[in-house]
Amino acid sequence: MCGPRTAEPRGSPVPTFSFRTQNGDNSSTSIECELADTRAAWAEMTKVCGDLIGGAARKLEQNAKWQIELLDESKQPVFRIRLVAETQ
Repeated sequence: MCGPRTAEPRGSPVPTFSFRTQNGDNSSTSIECELADTRAAWAEMTKVCGDLIGGAARKLEQNAKWQIELLDESKQPVFRIRLVAETQ
């Protein structure tokens, strides 16, 4: 579930992830999401990507790329999805 971090119950901490989108030189990072594991994180990432990709594709210029990354708690990429526009 994405949103403000809640207090952790006793036991194992829930992994925290965030999303970073990049369109050319522009980059932004989302709020943190608590997700059970990388399987849940992949499912959430594909949902978020699906919500964003239409708008990103309509604004994509020739020879440019758009991408979304799922970042772990140390802000290292776990998954990446890219949309690339190439001129042949």
